Amino acid sequence: MLADLHNHSCLSPCASLEMSPDLIAQTAAAKGIGLIALTDHNCTRNCPAFRDACKRYGLTPLFGMEVTTVEECHVLALFDDLDTAMEMNRWVAAAQPRLPLNLDYYSDQPVVDADDNIIELLTYFLGQATAHSIEAVGRQTRELGGLFIPSHINRHAFSVESQLGFLPPGDYDAIEVMPGTVDAYRRRYPDLAVITASDAHCPEQIGTWPFHLHLEGHDIASIRRGLRNLALSHLLSIP
Repeated sequence: MLADLHNHSCLSPCASLEMSPDLIAQTAAAKGIGLIALTDHNCTRNCPAFRDACKRYGLTPLFGMEVTTVEECHVLALFDDLDTAMEMNRWVAAAQPRLPLNLDYYSDQPVVDADDNIIELLTYFLGQATAHSIEAVGRQTRELGGLFIPSHINRHAFSVESQLGFLPPGDYDAIEVMPGTVDAYRRRYPDLAVITASDAHCPEQIGTWPFHLHLEGHDIASIRRGLRNLALSHLLSIP
């Protein structure tokens, strides 16, 4: 199955307002992606619409967010249950400063339904770092039964390597790397699943960098096993 675990809707302040949950699901389905996650910055408020849109197009959804940690690193927290994702949302929101959204630099942050109708406009900046550390986000994600994946770890900004210079020890389900660097990071982290993701912020980016994942089911436990098996296949292929 093709999987893409990192995508932003119009709720993210740095994403195009065209990026409705429905458009993400429709485009991903047309590109043959079967498992797709919505991961807006520090917020899951568009995940209910995403659930309905994925059902409409026959996709398996994961509900999550890209959390900005106190170290200003981006990490993914992913869940197969919408209520659990919304619980994670409350935990993250409680640790996020309510800085006003500056519309001179960023787009509006609309919460929408599956038919692209605006329900609410959030007026505080969702991209601000939270007060939670990488370790705390990982622990909370695990306690709620979710997948914990550091985002684009070798990107020039908002990554563990750009901010810390290294990947701190942690109970990771995978690491996301920039396209073209998978083989190098498989050798560097042979015990971890190394994946790419589209990190889509605009329509033309949807479905550009999925990865292949063998699954026996569509719940978190099955996806976690699939990622472990992916890591094992990487390990066996290293000369």
